[in-house]
Formats: sequence, C-alpha cells, structure tokens
Amino acid sequence: METNLSKTYQPKEFEERIYENWLKSGSFRAVPDKAKKPFAIVMPPPNITGQLHMGHALDQTLQDVLTRWKRMQGYCALWLPGTDHASIATELKVADEILASEGKSKDEIGREGFLERAWEWKRLYGGKISLQMRKLGNSCDWERERFTMDEGCNKAVREYFVRLYEKGLIYRGNRLVNWCPSCGTTLSDIEVEHEEKNGTYWYFRYPGVDGGEGITVATSRPETMFADVAIAVHPDDGRYSGMIGQKVFIPLTGREIPIIADIYPDPEKGTGAVKITPAHDQNDFEVGERHGLPRPSCIDKKAAMTGLAGKYEGMDRYACRKAWVKELEEGGYLVKAEEKLIPIGSCYRCDTVIEPLLSDQWFVKMKDLAGPAIQAARGGDLRHVPDRFEKIYIHWLEEIRDWCVSRQLWWGHRVPAYYCGQCGEVTVSAEAPGQCAHCGAAELQQDNDVLDTWFSSALWPFSTLGWPEKTEELEYFYPTDVLVTGYDIIFFWVVRMVFSGMEVMGETPFRHVYVHGLVRDSDGRKMSKSLGNGIDPLEIIDHYGADALRFMLIAGTSPGNDMRFQKDKLEGARNFANKLWNASRFVIMNLLDEDGGFRPLADISSGGAALKDEDMWILAKAGEAIDEITRNMEKFELSLAAQKIYELIWSEYCDWYIELVKGRLYGGDEADQAVARAVLVKVLKDMLKLLHPFMPFITEEIWSFLPADGASAAALTAAAAGTTAAAGTSASAAASGTAAAGTAAQALLINAAWPSSETGAEWLAAGARLEKAMEAIRSIRNLRAEAEAAPAKKLKAFIMPSEGAAEAFAREEAHIKSLAGLASVTYINSREEAPADAASAVTGSAEIFIPLDELLDYKAEFDRLTKEKTKLEGEIARIGAKLANEGFVKKAPENVVEAERARLANYEEMAAKIGERLAMVEKKLI
Repeated sequence: METNLSKTYQPKEFEERIYENWLKSGSFRAVPDKAKKPFAIVMPPPNITGQLHMGHALDQTLQDVLTRWKRMQGYCALWLPGTDHASIATELKVADEILASEGKSKDEIGREGFLERAWEWKRLYGGKISLQMRKLGNSCDWERERFTMDEGCNKAVREYFVRLYEKGLIYRGNRLVNWCPSCGTTLSDIEVEHEEKNGTYWYFRYPGVDGGEGITVATSRPETMFADVAIAVHPDDGRYSGMIGQKVFIPLTGREIPIIADIYPDPEKGTGAVKITPAHDQNDFEVGERHGLPRPSCIDKKAAMTGLAGKYEGMDRYACRKAWVKELEEGGYLVKAEEKLIPIGSCYRCDTVIEPLLSDQWFVKMKDLAGPAIQAARGGDLRHVPDRFEKIYIHWLEEIRDWCVSRQLWWGHRVPAYYCGQCGEVTVSAEAPGQCAHCGAAELQQDNDVLDTWFSSALWPFSTLGWPEKTEELEYFYPTDVLVTGYDIIFFWVVRMVFSGMEVMGETPFRHVYVHGLVRDSDGRKMSKSLGNGIDPLEIIDHYGADALRFMLIAGTSPGNDMRFQKDKLEGARNFANKLWNASRFVIMNLLDEDGGFRPLADISSGGAALKDEDMWILAKAGEAIDEITRNMEKFELSLAAQKIYELIWSEYCDWYIELVKGRLYGGDEADQAVARAVLVKVLKDMLKLLHPFMPFITEEIWSFLPADGASAAALTAAAAGTTAAAGTSASAAASGTAAAGTAAQALLINAAWPSSETGAEWLAAGARLEKAMEAIRSIRNLRAEAEAAPAKKLKAFIMPSEGAAEAFAREEAHIKSLAGLASVTYINSREEAPADAASAVTGSAEIFIPLDELLDYKAEFDRLTKEKTKLEGEIARIGAKLANEGFVKKAPENVVEAERARLANYEEMAAKIGERLAMVEKKLI
C-alpha cells in the first residue's frame, strides 16, 4: 500500500489518471442549481482544422484558472467547450485532400459530394484538438461540448438571420467587397490583414479633352485606370477651382471622364487630385455614391483583366500593371515615380492580396446594431480588462461599415434565402419553404452562398445554451461572466457577440472581457510556421508536465500584454513543482507512523492548542496570502496571485516554516509534535487549495495522500491501518464513493472549498517577534557566505538588540542558534562590548557581530589570498607589458586600448585590497 508520494516528481505517472478521476466523478459537470450562484465562461472555439498551440494554451489556462477558482468558491461553474467549423480553412484543407487522394477538384465532385467528404473529415480529425485540450487539464463540461455547425447552432443561425432580415437589418446589395482571388470568396473588413510594404506611386498626366495640359494624379494601382470614372479635387483647392466640370482623357484609351469636386481628396497629399474608380476602391465607391457615378470593373474575380482593359484582357493584374506602365511611359504620360511604403490588404488565410470588387452579396446593417453595443460599454454593463481596450472597442464600432456576411463557399451555414424561378422574388425562411411567399410557385432554389464563420460564432454565448428555445440553462447561465480572448480577435468575434447578444437577448453576453496578449518566442517574434519558431505545448507537457507549463504561462502574463516564452521560466516552474512535491513528501512522512497510519493531529481550530510563535506566524502568513490572492483573482490579476502563491510556498512554508519545526517533529514532546503536524497539514492544505486552479494535477495528487478534514486522529489511524486502497488512488476511490475513511477517504481537491483567512492580534505579535529573528538569521548567513565559513562550523554571535527587541531575541534564540549555525549568543548593550575584530551586520531590530576568529580559518584564508594575489600580479604584468608596447597602443582601436587600461586599474585596485587583507591575516597567524 502506497502511503506517501513517490520519491521523485514525475507528472507522467499521475496526470492522465487524475484527469480520468475528475471525469468519472462528474466534477466538471455544471447543472443549474438555484441554491448556488452561476458562473459561466464559453470557450472561444478553436478551429477543427487546428491543433493545440501556445496561444490556445495561454487562453485556455486563463479560463481554467477562473473556472476552478469559482467552483471552489461554491459557484455552479460552467466552462462550455466547443469547436468552430472554420469555413475557409476547412474547405481549403478538404479540397486539398480530395485533390491529393482522388485527383479531383471540388467542382468535379459537386457540392453534395464535397460536403459528404467534409463531414467525414470532421469526424476523423475535428475532435483531435478537443482531446489535446484535455492534456492541459481543462475542467470543461465536456457533456455540453458544441460545434458551430451542430443542429442546435444551425437552428440558431437560421433563426437569427430571419429575424434580422424581417427587421430590415439584413439586405442583399451590389456593393464593394473584399475579394480573395485565391480562396474565391468575399472577406469581411476584419478578415483582411493590413501591412505597409515597399511600393511605387506613379504620377500620370490625364490630358485635357480641350487639348490643354490636363491634370496629374498619383496612383499605386495603375492597372485600375481602365475603370476610372472621374478625377476628384477638393472644392477649396485653389489650384483646380477653374478645372471643376471640365473633362480629361484616360491616357491612351480615348475615354472621357469629368473633374469633380469632393471633400475626399487631401490637397496636402500627392497632387491633390485623385482618380475615382468606384469598382476597385472603397473610398472611391463612397465618392461614386455621393455623385451618382457609374461603376465599371476592369478586374475579375480571378484577378485577371476584363474586356474593359482592351488588349490586356485576360492578363494577370500585376503583369498588366508592368506592361501598362511601360506603355504609358513610352506615350509620355508618366510624370514621375516615387518609392514609398504602401498599405496592402491581404487575405488572413492565404496571404493573397485582396481585390476590392463589386458583387451581389448579403450585408448586415451595422449602425442600429452598433449603438446598443457602444452603450453597453459606456454604461458599465460590459467591462474590458484592461480598460484601455474599451476605447478601441468603441472606436471600432463607431466607424463600422455594413458587414458582408455571404461567402462563396460550400462548407458552412447556407444562407436561408430561396429564389423563385417564376417571379424572381426571394423568400427568407428558417425552414425550407414549400412554395414562394410571393407567387406561390414551388420552383425554389436556395442561395448557394454560406454565411461568414463569425456570423455563427457571434451567437456562441446563447446558442450553446439552447437559444432560440427558452431552456433552463439559458435562463440560469446567461449572461455569462467572463470572455477570455486575445486582443487579435476583439473585432473578429467579441464585438459581434456583444451586438448579437444585445439584439437577441437584450443583455450583453458577458460582463467582463479579459484581454490577453500573444505568446511570442524568446526574441519577441510572433510564432509562425514560416519562421519555424512555433513551440508545441504537447511536447512541453510531455517533458515538463502540464502544471509547469500552466504556471509559467500565468506567472508570465498580464492583461493585454504580450509575453515571451522563455525556457528558464518553464524550468523555474518545474523546479517550483518539485519543491512543493518534496516538501509535501516530508510532511506526509512525518504524519505516518510505523504501521502506515496517521499520527495524531492537535485540534488547532478551537484555540486550545499551544501554538508556538512559528505556528502563529505561518498561519498568519497563510491568512494574509488567502486575502491577497482572493483580491488579485477578483481583479483578474492572475499573475500577481500566482507570484504570491509561489512566495508563500517556496519561501515562507518550505524555506522557513519546515526548517523551524523540524526540531519539534523529532523531539520528545508528543503534544507539541501533534501541534506542529496539525499546522503543517492545515497550511499545506490551504496552499494546495490556493494553487489548485493554477497547477491542478500536482495539487490533486498531493491532496489524495493527506488526512481528511475533520477526522479524528484515532479514526485516521484505524482507517489507515484497515484500508487496502492505496493513498495515491484515494481521489478516484472517493469519487466513486467506495473509499474508506482516512487516507483513502479524501474528497477530491477540485471540489474542496476555497480557503478562508484566519488571523488575530496574538498571531500578528508572534509573527513580528519571529521576523526579527529571521532577519538576524539571514544577516548571519550572509556574513558566513561572504567569509566562506564552513557550513558545519558553529560560530559565536554578539547581538545588540534595538529598543524593545530584546524580548523577541531571547524568545527566538533557539531558532537563531539552530538556523544560523551558532554555538552561542551573547547579548550586549553597546558596540564597545563587541569584539574588536568582528564582521558586523545591521538589521531593523539589532546589530550583530561575529568575531573574525570565528568566521575565518586564517591559515586557509592566507593560502587562498596568496593564490589570488599571485594570479592578479600575473594579469597586471601581462596587461602592463601589452600597454608598454608602442605598436599595440598605436595600432589597436582606441576603445580596445582604453578597455585594457581600465582592466589594469581594476586589477591593481583588487590587488591592493587583497594585500591589505593578507597583512591582517598574517598578523593573526604570528
């Protein structure tokens, strides 16, 4: 029967077992309970095409920390998981697989055949990331796992589309859209990644129809000149006031276009004149709308030139650009060319430069939807953490344009619109209509397009809880509490969820948006396949354990800021886990008797036990930590909470308290031993509770070996002696309700209550006394280290307490002698009473003197200093000779010569100090 932790911390030995125990016990399950307050988080659904990356690891660890904490606080805590169908990414991946395995394009196998293969691909690979997420320790309610294209989400999407359409908030129109020639679909504005790249502005002269000089404009896209419909100038630009209303030719085409006045051109930029091409530029489109201009197009959906480009028809847009510029230059129309940084928009999926094109698409009117979402933030119903993101959120909503939601894809939610073959009208319906709503004809064809992935994701906080049905879960858990997300998808997703939630439910979908940054590599670069700097979390977990990865991520992040992945921080987290493991093993070893049962624990809850100063100190420290960590958690300062837990465990409990009580554990006072054991267990349990949200596996494993709360010493011993269950498996036994009391009867830590703080004036006074002694111990240890005194050597110390501190030192003298390695302590009232030759240290409550005779082995010190002096003299001679060499001084760079001179001066100073110390030591040897 295993009654203690294994000798070494090996997370592989227990992480999978513990996760299965949690699942079997139903610990992740969240069922509406009116006796409890609800707490809910919906997981940002990762794409089914993806696999777990470091961004997921950070995002999901943050969510799990919050969920586990709230569960321990007594909330009915739901963390709802799921995956996203990811229209473009999945369609591209499935199409590539079909081409590779069958040698066919998606068009060759048809829509139905393609969708069959897409669903099969989803069944084979779509759940992979869900299984990977479990390796992190995610305490999701997996029984509620959702998929953005499951039947419930499908129903919600159709219902939402119809509602918006019936309110006039969805319309079909011919407007300018972002078109990806490679993916063959439209993109919303936020799916376009903007970057400034080196490019050229060409200045071309458009000759006047009247034979005059005409007007010069600058453009970075000369291939779109074929679709120009006007030249715009600012009405207040005096240079062109006489030209407004005149006409010019598009060079070499013979087409006439007017010069118009509009507020769009900036007189300070370029020539102040702008060519207007409504079919290929958003700003130009809006100018065209204001002036009723035509909208011809010269580039098609494959980024090839149309018939409007004349002899360049069918040519790639960039090949046309090169040839067209050459022709214009040869014709004398190129005035000049300037190399500049030019903003370029690219597809967020394939990096192809997008092409603004006119297209018949479905759009959501955003002005009416944006208003309530803005007010939710301004009115305090929605809070961003950190709050600086609120300004960005509001600014984006204030500037938002109508949202193009249709996509020319097959994988996704098909637009619930049906076109009549008889009258040509459209019927929008959540269910397939049997006949046209306008003429009654049965000849209906559903729209071929699917909806933007973010259209369905926008409904995630309420569709996953049962909407449009009025379910118990929707009533209980909505609105959810926190949305944890990276700043890179605030506009992709967060904004859309807020205005959709306000529209459908009348409330914000969550009360807080916790915004985190990106996980970058150690050099601060974004992790990417192209750079080859990605780090696989599963490999990290395999090598270091999930807890080390989780703690490193949490301790290293702060809301809204990027963090760097640093291996030394990861190793530090692993060392922290190892420290806790070894300390816990020591405690358990001292709890067990020779028969494997638990030794008696004093009842320290009633105040009757005789607590020593160190007991009251650690109990007070634990209480302070509980309060501080709870405050940190409430303010989403998770990294500060993690740092405080680290300090409590590593420094205060392991480095101090355990060392302070070792003598008592091995002493002959059985009652005092029981007190020490009780305090060790009490504080260890509180620390495990505090740490559990951050490092759930190791804390659950340690917890399973500790005595159950409230069990008497006799019961513990009897149960331990009689049980056949291993302590290490007690958690699973308790979960199934078959475990005996004691070692095997410990309830799962995941379901334990968050600790409450205890303190009092007596504890604080005891802590103040002990900390005076601890400060003295640290100072004496530093003196020993500086003098390189042998650790085993017992020293004599003279302590001059400050006013009011004498009693504390007298009371804690045993600890000072034991932990500072002292043979004796002499208390003095003045410096004159201190030894003449002594090393000294000053603390906040005393001056401490250690005779040098005590600290130093003069013979060994003399030998050491002599060797050091000889070494320094050799370096001084070598550098001196180099500097005496005129050739070196003249030929070497000045900074090199100066560096050598500085080194020489430093060595000479060191040699002088060593000489002084040698002289002093030599006197002692005489």
